[in-house]
Amino acid sequence: MLILGFQKTTLLDYPEHIASTIFTGGCNFRCPFCHNKDIVFAKESMDSNVLTPYSEEEILAHLQKRKNVLTGVCITGGEPTLQPDLPEFLAKVKALGYQVKLDTNGYRPDIMISLIKQGLIDYVAIDIKNSPQKYAQTIGLSACDISNINKSVDYLIHGNHGISYEFRTTLVKELHTDTDMHEISTWIQGAKAYYLQSYTESAQVIQTGYHAHDKETLLAFLNICHETIPNTVLRGVD
Repeated sequence: MLILGFQKTTLLDYPEHIASTIFTGGCNFRCPFCHNKDIVFAKESMDSNVLTPYSEEEILAHLQKRKNVLTGVCITGGEPTLQPDLPEFLAKVKALGYQVKLDTNGYRPDIMISLIKQGLIDYVAIDIKNSPQKYAQTIGLSACDISNINKSVDYLIHGNHGISYEFRTTLVKELHTDTDMHEISTWIQGAKAYYLQSYTESAQVIQTGYHAHDKETLLAFLNICHETIPNTVLRGVD
């Protein structure tokens, strides 16, 4: 499996767990506000020696050594479901006794559902990029088959799976409006958890020139979503 980043300990990435976070290389989206540019453009990063892959053995050795301290592993990216050997790797992580959280864009629902049915993941976080009609623009592509996202959303909300999950949206001033928030919250109505988080500029964004909404606007978006999803939370804003 192509692993281009590894955070040995985090208290933030996996709710209620002390975890390690594994960053897989490559993504099928090109969200301009993404802050993992080097990981998204995996081939270019490796060709220029910006990033060097970690071996599975190195990761598993750390997890073995720290399994009396750590309780969870977060698999993120990039987009983890692009990795053909993801199930085999997750089976090794589960064999060490860890709970596993998958961060995904939801575009490969059959992979996500298969991982759930095999008992290889315990928590799923799907990034809901925007309202359906603005999806392609928001993910930096000319087109997007929204039915793939719909299948992932529908399975998590209505499926008989028994795992924990969340949806989350990174809010960008140039991309998200009141109307978008109404449409998103209607789309994912019934979600157990929906998190709004503000865009943060960094040196690793794919495209500069984007900005965060002010706090007043973020709170207005929160109120819009509360009308349909009462358990919406604004994450990381004081």
